[in-house]
Formats: sequence, structure tokens, C-alpha cells
Amino acid sequence: MVLGAHIGPRARSHIEAANVVFVAVSDPLVELWVQGMNKDVRSLQPFYEEGKPRTETYRQMVAVMMEEVRAGRRVCGAFYGHPGVFALVPHRAIARAREEGYEAVMEAAVSAEDCLYADLGIDPGTFGCQHYEASQFMFYKRRIDPSAYLILWQIGVAGDRTLARFSTGAAFREVLVDLLLAEGYPDSHEVIAYEAATLAISQPRMDRMPLSALPSAVLQLSTTLVIPPALALARNESVLDRLARLQTAID
Repeated sequence: MVLGAHIGPRARSHIEAANVVFVAVSDPLVELWVQGMNKDVRSLQPFYEEGKPRTETYRQMVAVMMEEVRAGRRVCGAFYGHPGVFALVPHRAIARAREEGYEAVMEAAVSAEDCLYADLGIDPGTFGCQHYEASQFMFYKRRIDPSAYLILWQIGVAGDRTLARFSTGAAFREVLVDLLLAEGYPDSHEVIAYEAATLAISQPRMDRMPLSALPSAVLQLSTTLVIPPALALARNESVLDRLARLQTAID
């Protein structure tokens, strides 16, 4: 996520040893930095266009990468964060390559989720965490536990059904707020708009606001909504009693 700081030695070696490197990164400076590790670096960012379905963008990205693979070149895809977290192209490219008999691997890396835990001081083991893509959360009925953290990714395009927009407006977020209110979150409940830092000189965004202020907030495609627990954990007395009896039998 952070330029030069979060790349592992195995990932670096793949970039340096490749015949061609395709990059999809969050900042032009990151792309320039990757160019310092390989002489043939090609950006995938131009495939993104406002109004163009992202499904078509992803198809084109996989196609251009596979064209080089089929030509016998050693290809590396460098994506910001973890290449398998909220990144469809790496998964599809690897699956396509393997289907066609080529060797393909994915290297683990630091994701925005990892940065989120560190920046906000959240231990997912304390109350538990629920993670959903914001639009998917809206489109489908999910069982939500208000006593755990609820983390909604890509909140800036929440409610977009076209997959062709880079943002949605206040009216779409009002639908989300109504959904959360129905799940037991009060409108005064504090939520956090989070964006991980991508440069060592920058700071992460951690804007706290009441849930009611979400529709008017300035949100980006990269913004994640973090909703802390709204209820205390409820003890499961029947299970605890059963476990106590088991412990007594062992003792």
C-alpha cells in the first residue's frame, strides 16, 4: 500500500525478473517506482473510463496480460495492496493462465484491511469483524451482527448497479443509511470514513462522523466505511452452562 515500504522480497523479485510488468496502482509515483525495477512496465489504468462497465475493463486487462503470456514472455502483474483483495483481474488472469496450461502464482501482500487495523487500532479478535462490499451489502439480504465491527468497502460507489460509475450521490447513501438504521444502528452512531495512506509522507484518512452525516460526506472510490459495534456482546448462557458441565466432568 505504501510506496516502497510494503513490498516483500518475493514480490520484488517477480517484478525484476519479468519480461513485462503490467501495473494497476493508486498513484503515478508508484508506477514510476515500479519502472525503476523493470525496463518494460505497462499501465493498466487507461482501461478505466467513466461510463464504461468495469466488467469490460477487467476483461480487457486480462486479455492484454494473457496476450503476452501466450507469446512466451514471463509476465508479472503488480497491483497495489494485496493482489487478491478487491481485485478481480489478478484472480481471473491466474485462473485463465492455469486453464491454458501456464504456471501462475499470486504473492500475498499488505492490503488496505491490514492498514485499517493498524491505523484505527482495531483487533478483529476483540468483537469480530464483518466485511462486505458496500453495493453487495445493499443488494442482498445479509445477517448483520451490530455487536461486531461492520466494514463496508468501496462506499463511494455504494448502490451502483451499472458497474460504470466512479461515484454515487447522497440519495444512494441515504438508502444505505436507512438499511443500517433498520439493522439497529442509531443515526447518531459514530462511523469512520477510512482511506489508507499510499505515500510515506501522507496520512491515512480517518474521518469520524455520525451515521446521519454519511450521505453528505465526501467519499472516494477508495473510501472504506468502518462501523464500530453498536451493541454489547450478549452471552450465550446455554452454551456456557454446557461447557461448564463438560469442564466439571473433566476435572
